[in-house]
Amino acid sequence: MAQGNVPATDPSVYSAYQDQWSSLPTTAEGWIRRAREVAEVLSRDAAQRDQENKSPRAEVALLKHSGLLKLLGPKKYGGGEQSWEVGYKAIREVAKADGSIGMLLGYHLLWSTTANVVGTPEQIERTHELIISNNYFVGGAVNPRDSDLKITSDGEHIVFNGAKFFNTGGVVSDLTVLEGVLEGTDQHIFALVETRQPGIQFAHNWQNIGLRLTESGGVKIENVRAPWTDALGWDASTKQPRQDVLGVPFASLLLPTIQLVFSNFYLGIALGALDFAAKYTTAHTRAWPFGGDNKTAATDEFYILERYGNFFAHLRATEALADRAGEQLVGLYARHGADRPALAAEERGEVAEWIASVKVVTTDVGLRVTNGIFEVTGARATSLKVGLDRFWRDIRTHTLHDPVAYKNRELGRYVLLGELPAPTWYT
Repeated sequence: MAQGNVPATDPSVYSAYQDQWSSLPTTAEGWIRRAREVAEVLSRDAAQRDQENKSPRAEVALLKHSGLLKLLGPKKYGGGEQSWEVGYKAIREVAKADGSIGMLLGYHLLWSTTANVVGTPEQIERTHELIISNNYFVGGAVNPRDSDLKITSDGEHIVFNGAKFFNTGGVVSDLTVLEGVLEGTDQHIFALVETRQPGIQFAHNWQNIGLRLTESGGVKIENVRAPWTDALGWDASTKQPRQDVLGVPFASLLLPTIQLVFSNFYLGIALGALDFAAKYTTAHTRAWPFGGDNKTAATDEFYILERYGNFFAHLRATEALADRAGEQLVGLYARHGADRPALAAEERGEVAEWIASVKVVTTDVGLRVTNGIFEVTGARATSLKVGLDRFWRDIRTHTLHDPVAYKNRELGRYVLLGELPAPTWYT
């Protein structure tokens, strides 16, 4: 059982994979293959687990056994040292089978590498060693639309107090990223803290229609302390943030990076839906006997063939766009290396608009596919036992995270006016 006597899945069901995956992949292809292996395991009972809606302790244990939590971490601490291009593809593969677990993996990869973007060199090394050597899963209470957590300074410590309406994966995490505003300033601070402590109280109120295994409910934070040395990107002696001299702060890349996490699990969910539906149509869908051009099998029906072909073409194009955006982002990181100087507004803006484009397209195509597959599977496919509805529910739930209409407007201003997007919590 999870804390608060909330039902949880049993990690022992996946214990055999700890030995099966005892070594990490050594190539990008190997990591993608490992993600597919995880997806194959999750696909066996994904619909049942979605309906049971238990806290995903077993699923997080499976991610730990697979090594996927270490994919982006440095090899010297036991990580895979892969790029975000590989990370995005791994998220996509897992989300094909289970959107919730693909989302948890994506958020973990972002939060476990947050120090890379906003931290000091010493914090980057210390954070990687902590997370990778212990194979920790990282959740996050960083929902900027809520009133931010309030931070006070208490000698050599900072103290968080407040609440978040949403957090992701915190209930099943080892560490949680907290973010708030330092009292008397407008300065934000990120810090990693241990999840299992009295001052972090989860509401266990995630009862939404989709992404039911993400533990994305509310959390109350009371007097949670962290040393100033853990305030990412801050100087513990002066208690001042590191300053970028010119241009756009390097830390602003955190937002495009996570926006592309979103798009990749949307894409994975849609690809998984198409694959699931195709297998169902082949095995169970019946041809319509009253159309005047009767066929013996559903797979001979013109409209079914046309719809699947159209869905496939749009998803293939979307996948190419997502890969291209990933290349652009990784290239920007690579050009600036470990020094992380301020960015030119133009180079950050260009990458942000590649990522905005992916967000728009994955939202549009993902919703269209996950809704449209019912038209080519038939009425019996709406059975809860089949579980085809979970794909639409998952993608519909998260695509409301931040209104895609604002991404369209942002892209419109970029195209018509040459206006670069200002870095925000969502851009």
